[in-house]
Amino acid sequence: MILSIMGIDEKKFCLCAQIVILTLVACTSSVQSGSLFCPTSSPSPQTPTSVHSLRPADVSMISALVFSDVERSDEINALNFLLEIFFTFNPKVSCFVPKQRSIMDQAESITQSLSSTQWKLLLFFVPVDEPCACEGQDIRASLNETVNRVENELSSLHKQLTHTLVHVVVWGRLPTSESPNRVCQCHCEEEYSTNRRRLNTVTLMASLQESLSAVLKINGWFSEREDFSVMLQSIPVYTDLSTSMKDEQSSVAGDVSKQALQLWLHLLQPVTNKTEIEGLGYIPCPAEAKPYLRTPQNSPEPEADVLTLDPVMGTKLPCEDRSPSPTVPTSVHYLRPADIKVVAAIGDSLTAGNGVGAAPNDQLDLITQYRGLSWSIGGDQDLSSVKTLPNILKEFNPSLVGYSLGEGDEKSAQSFLNQAVAEANSDDLVNQARAVISRMKSDSRIDFQNDWKVITVYIGARDMCDFCSDTEYFSPDNFGRRLRESLDLLHSEVPRALVNLVQLMYVVPLRRLHQDPSIGCPTWMSKILCPCVIEPEDGSYELQRLEDFNKAYQRAMVQLVESGRYDTHENFTVVLQPFFRNVSLPLMKDGRPDRSHFSPNCVHLSQKAHTLMAQALWNNMLQPLGNKTDYTPDVPLVCPDESIPFLRTYLNSFYTYEIPPPTPSPPTNWGSDFYCEDTAPSESVPTSVHRLRPGDIKIVAALGDAATVSLGAKAENLLQLFNMERGVSWSIGGDETLETVTTLPNILKKFNPNVFGFSKGTNEQTKGFNVAVTGAQARNIPEQVRDLITALSSSDKVNFEEYWKLVTLFIGLNDLCLHCHDPDSRSPQKYIDHITESLDMLYNEVPRVLVNVVEVPEVKDVRLVHKNTLGCSLIKESMCPCFLDPEEKSPELREMKKINGDFQTETERLVYGGRYDGREDFAVVLQPFFKNSVIPKTEDGTPDLNFFSVDCAHFSERGHAEFAIGLWNNMLEPVGSKLIYHNFTHDRSKIHCPTKENPFIFTTLNSVSGNSGVSTTAVPSTQPTEAPQPLLIVKIKG
Repeated sequence: MILSIMGIDEKKFCLCAQIVILTLVACTSSVQSGSLFCPTSSPSPQTPTSVHSLRPADVSMISALVFSDVERSDEINALNFLLEIFFTFNPKVSCFVPKQRSIMDQAESITQSLSSTQWKLLLFFVPVDEPCACEGQDIRASLNETVNRVENELSSLHKQLTHTLVHVVVWGRLPTSESPNRVCQCHCEEEYSTNRRRLNTVTLMASLQESLSAVLKINGWFSEREDFSVMLQSIPVYTDLSTSMKDEQSSVAGDVSKQALQLWLHLLQPVTNKTEIEGLGYIPCPAEAKPYLRTPQNSPEPEADVLTLDPVMGTKLPCEDRSPSPTVPTSVHYLRPADIKVVAAIGDSLTAGNGVGAAPNDQLDLITQYRGLSWSIGGDQDLSSVKTLPNILKEFNPSLVGYSLGEGDEKSAQSFLNQAVAEANSDDLVNQARAVISRMKSDSRIDFQNDWKVITVYIGARDMCDFCSDTEYFSPDNFGRRLRESLDLLHSEVPRALVNLVQLMYVVPLRRLHQDPSIGCPTWMSKILCPCVIEPEDGSYELQRLEDFNKAYQRAMVQLVESGRYDTHENFTVVLQPFFRNVSLPLMKDGRPDRSHFSPNCVHLSQKAHTLMAQALWNNMLQPLGNKTDYTPDVPLVCPDESIPFLRTYLNSFYTYEIPPPTPSPPTNWGSDFYCEDTAPSESVPTSVHRLRPGDIKIVAALGDAATVSLGAKAENLLQLFNMERGVSWSIGGDETLETVTTLPNILKKFNPNVFGFSKGTNEQTKGFNVAVTGAQARNIPEQVRDLITALSSSDKVNFEEYWKLVTLFIGLNDLCLHCHDPDSRSPQKYIDHITESLDMLYNEVPRVLVNVVEVPEVKDVRLVHKNTLGCSLIKESMCPCFLDPEEKSPELREMKKINGDFQTETERLVYGGRYDGREDFAVVLQPFFKNSVIPKTEDGTPDLNFFSVDCAHFSERGHAEFAIGLWNNMLEPVGSKLIYHNFTHDRSKIHCPTKENPFIFTTLNSVSGNSGVSTTAVPSTQPTEAPQPLLIVKIKG
């Protein structure tokens, strides 16, 4: 509950809240310069007379009030960060936070601190830090009391203050399994999961936001004066620690800066350009057309659609024959609907019924579990009023038992055999199966051995919402394993049962709800509850990964059922009900998404959707395998077929499970097939690197460490580990041909058979222009560059001035693996300094060069690679101690992950910073296929050791072949659209080809649509595509 802000009697609830004003000795800015960083940063020509035309530079003072029962630090820290931003608009801006007194005194203090004509910005924080939402407490009354008190305090401010803009901020921190309660002192007796506490917290936050919005809308007097206005920031400001738990110090600084940026963004009207402040990151700038701070008058919120509940939620059953079998069937394949005596269900919030009966705009009701209305297990009233699977079955057998009634969690008596857990992942499914079995066995109404049962299982939606936070834990293999364990338990312990396994919903279409503001969905809330589905941008790698995981989860369910493992005897089977597999978003007549199918948060489903799901499930149960339909709103309830009046199974559907394809024979080499047709070079030697075709490359070279030396790539024992198999090196090897050895030079040979510089074999004399050295770190690369320049300029086979050269640089693994032993010399800044020095040498001394800079991967995954051998146990440990030695979730490991990310970020800054854009015959291109690549897995979910050498650290020839494909395909992808991961599935046809429209190797310049290769380049950016604005980087201390 939001007891920390509600002022509720201590005996009933946690604490008696009161207005606490943050006490601050002084608010100081550490900005060294008052220079402006936004083009719209100047003040109004004259002091504005209206609060609705107030610019950031017009603000003379920033102050804050906090509605809380304890002294707090987060808000004041955020205020300091916000002051840093305002200081760049007005170097004379001051910060004033009065000491704790009555609200009238506080308002008077603020008024007396400045002259009456100076403008003040007052932030009124209403915090929701880890509220308690326990069963049996009147949360709605507590919420209403809080809102009333906030209204009264705003009324006091309205009477006391002039020349003031008040922004009300709902402020919170989302719970995690590792973050303790920060404010509220009450604890629920129930052991809620992190996901359920998270749902409750976000729901309360949304309810508070919604209620305050209604109050301000009703009280128009908050904006009746020209010198005073109150604005509720459009969404709550919150911190989410669930994605990563950093060390304490960096966590606080990072969280507060993010909150300050949220505050700043919500203060503005629509923003325009962004600029960067060192220490804060990119800062949005006010729009030139509307450079004012946001008020209800100058930034009215668009009106969302008004939703109404569909009054008709029931139906009539058209079936005439509702009789059971003449005798109790002994086979699950001859089971009629009326033979069912018991229903049960396990799953997540969809089955628990969260928010099913909620009014269209009642966010608070999302916490309520309307189990009696649940599509697969609810039994409230009857079919004429509530359409659910049990209510349909009650039309055939009025004595049916097991369904849930009313409201409550899984432990309540009314839930009965609805043992779904709100916000459950698949890892909870086994526990739910045990709970169902226990309740069945102990209930006197159930003849456990003889009664026929229908058990409906739906799981996976919560896994999809969370999968991107830990793709290993939520991998399709792990999902399938957890589901298998649950079904195995039911199969082994429950007699006479038909299990409906409802195939996981295709979740991608749900994103459309958040792409049209007129729909009125609280997208901020949905992003918290289901970030992995809602947050990815269209066309992004993250969206593709979402689709891949979604389909892989669905395949795992199909494969599990079609394995036949649940068809070993006559009294049990599992039937896949696939109506959700290709679900599309219901639309209104105007083509927009129909929000009436969803609960107020646009994540959970409404009763309208539950009725349609019950109908779709019932129809699927009566449809033969191979002819089951998808979720379709307009299809009526069907009746059992007169000739086959049974619930359909594989046997009575005359269905044959698909036989898995035979296991292919193992490959004899790691070569690739080549299908590119146009392999010709340019008609004349190009003078611009932005017009460079693969066939124009004459020279290949490589810089790096053991990964480029190809140490131990063919090793079968430890004695062979130190062989330098340069000929199969991914970026520079040239052994044999592409058909047997996949390397970048072997691909290029298809375009230019005379390409020169690649390595062959293992001898030093045949290494070509592979100047990589085993054990090298970034500090060694300048020396390698010097050696390369010497070799190129002195070779009688190289026309140094005329030949086009392709240089591949991959370095950083040793720097990261040994960082903790000498953090100063292996810091991200030192790393990038060495890379900069190396690229500068090439830029200043070598003509006609394209440099591939291959981004370092996430090294943490090396922890997953295990094998009980001497090489993997000892050698690997000594090679990468900084990632392998720390305990899981330790501060040391979190620090190394951060350093790893900094290496990637700093490399991107260097390459995209324009430093090497001054020459027409030189380009540096970042190839990021390693960035988010994960360790390839076998079918059982363990790392595939075929990609590694005998020490589990260096790469095998197979690994080198995949890296070569990843690098080559990256080279043919435009900057800004390059894949940042690699698919390690073996396929000889994965090599891409240049297209007729884009025959060149992509650089920053020729990646811009329609660019013909002029000599100026643009830095790839995620910023809005508007006219460039001048900017200044402001230096901030500390």
